[in-house]
Amino acid sequence: MSSEDTKAIARELKTQAVILGGFVATLWILEIVDWFILGGALNLYGIVPRRLIGLRGILFAPFLHGNWNHLMANTIPFVTLGWLTMLRETRDFFTVSALGALVSGLGVWLLGAPGLHIGASGVIFAYLGFLLLRGYFERNLPSILLSAIACFFYGSLLWGVLPQQAGISWQGHLFGFIGGALAARLLARHSQRL
Repeated sequence: MSSEDTKAIARELKTQAVILGGFVATLWILEIVDWFILGGALNLYGIVPRRLIGLRGILFAPFLHGNWNHLMANTIPFVTLGWLTMLRETRDFFTVSALGALVSGLGVWLLGAPGLHIGASGVIFAYLGFLLLRGYFERNLPSILLSAIACFFYGSLLWGVLPQQAGISWQGHLFGFIGGALAARLLARHSQRL
């Protein structure tokens, strides 16, 4: 590997760190403001299924969290799976994030349980769906290896697409995963067949 290649990789990693750091900082700053200044009022901007006002939550819900435990539980998988999503191309992160948030949000709005739905887990499940199915759609060794790595470390999250615990939006997880699968199909590259 040449010196220029090494510098290019270092620049790309720095860009990825800034993007992920910016998103995580936004999540934490919003929670700090919401908790200490607004008394939880921002959470009202979440998704409220089948109510017109609840549509705004499709945009805002991924940035809002119910409490510190909720935010902490989402931070590490967001960073890890988000970085794996942008590993090949940084722009994949934005496509998967947007499509995951949109499909997850619309799915929750149409079919979600009554109540308020917030949190980044729909986007996290989009990353998981993208990573797990990218290997299937692309059928090249790097994509299959990345799918296997994601499955090894985060495959157990798949249980989250099933109804298990009250107060957890499994619908957001399921539709986020579907959004990630759609992104995997949309972004599939077939240039390096096995």
